[in-house]
Amino acid sequence: MSVNKIILKIAGMTCSSCAISNEKELSKVKGILSANVNFASKKAYVEYDADILSEEDVKKIIINNGYEIDPNQSPAFPLLSHLRRDRNSSKPDFSNFLWSAILSLPLVFEMFFKIRAGKNFLGIDLAMWADLILATVVVFWFGWRFHRMAYLQAKKMRSNMDTLVSLGTLAAYFFSLWAIFSGREGYLESAALIITLILLGKYFEAKSTGKAGEAMRKLMELGVKKARVVREDGRDEEINIDEVKVGDILLVKPGEKIPLDGIVLEGESNVDESMLTGESLPVEKKKFSSVFGATVNQDGALKVKVTQLSEGTVLAQIVKTVEEAQGSKAPIQKLADKISGIFVPVIISIALFTFLGWQLSGHNFSIALINAISVLVIACPCALGLATPTAIMVGTGRGARSGILFKRGDSFERAKDISMVVFDKTGTLTSGKPEVISNIQYPISKISEERLFKIAGSLASNSEHPLSKAVANYVQRNNIATIEVENIKEERGKGLSANDEDSQVELLLGNIKILEDHKIDTIWAREVLDSDENGFGTKLFVAHGSEVVGAIIVADEVRDEAKKVIADLREMGLKIAMITGDNKKTAEYIAGELGISNILAEVLPSEKSAEIKKLQRNGEKVVFVGDGINDAPSLVQADLGIAMGSAQDIAKEAGQIILVQNNLQKVVESVKISRLTFKTIRQNLFWAFGYNVIAIPLAAAGFLNPVIAAAAMAFSSVSVVANSLRIYKK
Repeated sequence: MSVNKIILKIAGMTCSSCAISNEKELSKVKGILSANVNFASKKAYVEYDADILSEEDVKKIIINNGYEIDPNQSPAFPLLSHLRRDRNSSKPDFSNFLWSAILSLPLVFEMFFKIRAGKNFLGIDLAMWADLILATVVVFWFGWRFHRMAYLQAKKMRSNMDTLVSLGTLAAYFFSLWAIFSGREGYLESAALIITLILLGKYFEAKSTGKAGEAMRKLMELGVKKARVVREDGRDEEINIDEVKVGDILLVKPGEKIPLDGIVLEGESNVDESMLTGESLPVEKKKFSSVFGATVNQDGALKVKVTQLSEGTVLAQIVKTVEEAQGSKAPIQKLADKISGIFVPVIISIALFTFLGWQLSGHNFSIALINAISVLVIACPCALGLATPTAIMVGTGRGARSGILFKRGDSFERAKDISMVVFDKTGTLTSGKPEVISNIQYPISKISEERLFKIAGSLASNSEHPLSKAVANYVQRNNIATIEVENIKEERGKGLSANDEDSQVELLLGNIKILEDHKIDTIWAREVLDSDENGFGTKLFVAHGSEVVGAIIVADEVRDEAKKVIADLREMGLKIAMITGDNKKTAEYIAGELGISNILAEVLPSEKSAEIKKLQRNGEKVVFVGDGINDAPSLVQADLGIAMGSAQDIAKEAGQIILVQNNLQKVVESVKISRLTFKTIRQNLFWAFGYNVIAIPLAAAGFLNPVIAAAAMAFSSVSVVANSLRIYKK
C-alpha cells in the first residue's frame, strides 16, 4: 500500500453540514483511508491509497458532491498558497454584500413609506415594478450561490444551510410576486434583506476566520524570496529561493534573514530565532552551528551550507504540524457533528409544523408563511460548525507564535482534567549537559587517577549517553590517552562493559546495577552512595577485572527557570512529580532544590511508562514532560505528553505538544493555552446550542420577523469566531 496525504481547499462550503457531507462522500470510497473536512479552514485533509486512487480521483469525489476545488493550490506545499489567498478571501463577500445592500435600500424605504409613482403598468404601480426588479436581482443574482447549492444538495437528497436560506427567500419572493398581482401586500423587502444580511454575516465570518489564522500567516510570510549563493570563483550571486540546491553555500550579511536551514561553515554572529521559538534573546552561532530559514542574522556575516530546501525546513515542519492540528477534530466536536448532520431536516420539519400550526389556529396564510420563513432563516448550523475548529485554529496559532506546537486538536481536551505533572529529570529539569566534577578512588586499589580515567574514557567514548559523553569530554579536554577495547556492550540503564584488547581483562563503567550483574562486590560502592561526604552528583563506578577501582562523580545543573515553573504549576492546582534513572540520593538532592516531594528514582527507561501507568491507575490524569525521543513511550502513555524537543526533532517527537526550544516556562504556557482553548470551545458550543434552542421557538411563536431572524442568524456565527479570537488576548 502506498499512502499519500493531501490537503485540498474546498470552495462553496457554507456550514458544518457541508463539511460532514464531504467527509461522508470521501469516506465511503474504496481507497480513502481517512478524511477530515474542516469547515472553519474550508479544507479537506485526506489520506488515500495511491495504488487505488489518484489525487484527481479524490478531487472528483468533492466536485461530484457539488463543491469546487481551488485550482491554484500547490500540491507539494499547499498551505502557503492557502494562507496568502485567505487574507483576501473576504473581499468578494463584502462586494456582494455592498451591492445587495444598495439594491435593497429602496425596498426598505418602500416598507416604511409606501412610495408610489402614480403611474401603472398592467395595473401595477411603476414603483412596485421597480421594487420587484430590484428584489429579483438581489434574490436571484446575489443569492444565486445559495439556490445553486440547495439544488445540488436536493439532487442527492441532502440539505444544508443553503437549503434553509433558499427555501426562506424563495418562499418570501414568490408569495410576494403572487401578492403584488393579487393587489395584496408582499414581503419583497424580507426576501432581499435576508440575502443581504446573510451576505454581511458571511463577510464578517470570512474576515473573522481569516484572523483566526493570522499567526500562521505571519509566520509563513517570514520566508525569504531570494538567496545570495557563493560561486566556486568566490563571487556571490542573488537568485530566487526555489533555484537553491542542497549543498549550496549561501552568504548571509548582518541584518538579513537566513534563507534556508543549514550549517555555518564560516563566520560568527547572533541570530534572532524568536519567530521559531518565541524567545526574544538572540542565539550565538559559530562554525558548525545549525541555523534555520527565516531567522534573522544580526551582527556578523555567515557562510551557510544548505541542508534543507523550503519544504523540509524547520519553518515548514512547524507550519505542517500546526496545519495538521488545525485539521484534526477534538472529541468534543463529535456531538456537534452528529447534531449538524440532522440539523437542517429537523429545522425544515419545525418550519412546516409552524406553518401548519398557524394556519390551523385560524391565522391567515401570509402570517403562517412569514413565521415559517423566520424559523428557516434564524436556524444557524454555521455556529455549531465553527465552535470547535475556530478555537483550535486560534489556540494552535497562539502556541506556534510562542514556540509551542500542538500536534493534534485533542491536545486541548486532554488538558482539561490533568491533576499531575511528571517531569523527567535529565535534560528536562536539568540542563542535560552533565560534567565530571570529581572522582573517588577505591582505597586499596593500585589503579592511579589517570588510569581510572583512561579506563572510563575508553568505555565512554563508545556511547552517546549524556553521562558517557561527560566522561569522554573530560578525558579529551585533559589529554588523557585511552586504551583499545573490544566486545563493547551498552547495557541499557546500567552502563558499559568491554574487554581490554591487550590483557582481555573485563572493564566496566556504570551504576551499581552493572556491578551486581557482573558479580562484583558492591560493599564499597554502597558506602559511596550512602555517604554525604562525596557531594551531589551521579556516581559512575569503574571496575577492572573483578574489583571496583574507583568512581567518577558527574553532575547536571538544574535549569534556571525550573523552580519558578514548579511554583507556577502548583499555583494552577497541579501535583508535581519527578522521574529519573539516577540513584535515589541524587534524585532527592535535585528534588530538594526544586521543592518536589514525589520522587520516582532509579527507574529504567523501559520502566518509565509503567510508572506513569501506575499513577493513572491511582486516579491521576498525568502530563509527562520529557526531553525527546528516548521518552517516547512515556509521552504516549501520559494523558498529555509535552516533548522538550530541539527544532530539528519536530517531526520525530511522540508528544501531543512539542516545545521548539528547551525552555521549561513553555510548559506552563502550553497548559494555560490548552485549558483556555478548551474553555473557549465549551463556551462556543454553549452559545451555538443555546442560540438555536432559544431563537427557533421564538421564531415559531411569531416573535421574530424574517429580517430580524436573518440578522440574528448572520451574526450568531460571527460571535462564535469573535469569542475564539479572545484566546489571542488572554
